[in-house]
Amino acid sequence: MAKETERKFLVKDDSFKKLSKGILYRQGYLPSGSNITVRVRIIENKAYLAIKGPSIGLSRLEYEYEIPMEDADEILEKLCDRPIIEKYRYTFEYKGFTWEIDEFLNENQGLVIAEIELKNENQQFPVPDFIGEEVTFDHRYRNSYLARHPYSSWQLP
Repeated sequence: MAKETERKFLVKDDSFKKLSKGILYRQGYLPSGSNITVRVRIIENKAYLAIKGPSIGLSRLEYEYEIPMEDADEILEKLCDRPIIEKYRYTFEYKGFTWEIDEFLNENQGLVIAEIELKNENQQFPVPDFIGEEVTFDHRYRNSYLARHPYSSWQLP
């Protein structure tokens, strides 16, 4: 059984860009009426299909498989909700932990989210200076939500 345990944070500034080169991600979500998420993602010249179960605390089941690029392109074009999520992902190590920072483009421009994947929900970790407010439990910051409700449409204070 595959299990993902992660926490999400807003990012305060762009100093993280000095630590890593961004890689373009394109991903879409298939319509679903349940708590299960089905995602197609293209990272450079590889494509993946992921199935994620509902969250229980900080964790959820996650299965990911490589698929043919032609299939991923067609699924993104013909089956996925709009908008397609496009973002640059920056990955770097900080004091023994891997952080991923997503800088969103297009309809989600202006949103920058950091994620850290943990071995368990109680694992302690150091936090870089540019990490801001935690948004782990705010469903609006999930990519699957952003694909249906882009950041540019949010009513911000």
